[in-house]
Amino acid sequence: MIRCTVHRRRDPTPGTAGDHLRFARSWLQAPLRVAAIAPSGRSLARLITRDITPASGPILELGPGTGVFTAALLDRGIDETDLTLVEMDAAFASLLRARFPRAGVVEADAARLDPSALFPGTKAGATISGLGLLSMRPRTVIAILKGAIACMRPDGALFQFTYGPTCPVPPAILARLGLKANRTGGTWANLPPASVYRIERDPTISRSPLTGPATGAPK
Repeated sequence: MIRCTVHRRRDPTPGTAGDHLRFARSWLQAPLRVAAIAPSGRSLARLITRDITPASGPILELGPGTGVFTAALLDRGIDETDLTLVEMDAAFASLLRARFPRAGVVEADAARLDPSALFPGTKAGATISGLGLLSMRPRTVIAILKGAIACMRPDGALFQFTYGPTCPVPPAILARLGLKANRTGGTWANLPPASVYRIERDPTISRSPLTGPATGAPK
């Protein structure tokens, strides 16, 4: 059966001047939690969602903020009902519910995900992260990665952006969790310039706290 997606007009559009003001206010109130003084640009939104297709659904989004990445997912053909948005900021969560009424908006800490509650049936095929991992403690980053991987299918991937020169998840943490990261691209059009990394299970690691036995690996 062919599934048709009807795109409706989102008003106001994420990334407008009003959204920049909302981000600035949230950053002033909690700079370490928000980690950015302005929402991501459309070039970064297109880049981080580039490998997502309707077949990837359902999709988990962590820290969507004002919904710039969310809007890009819809433009990629993802059905709004296939989106689960986890946002800790109450004001942003309220804005997301208004802008994306058919998506699931969960006001929660991304480091304390409950996979069985978020995806009781089919697991997510991908996760888009707008979280500022560089400003977080290692144990928080580990908790976020564990929760996201637990929410996804074995072939699922987490797409994470960063303003830094390398992957925001240190190699030691990736190895500890049995994960690998590859840079998928960068954009100078974003302010500041940003890169995107694809983080997923590493099949060359036979066992890990997240993956268990890898495909074809000795048990």
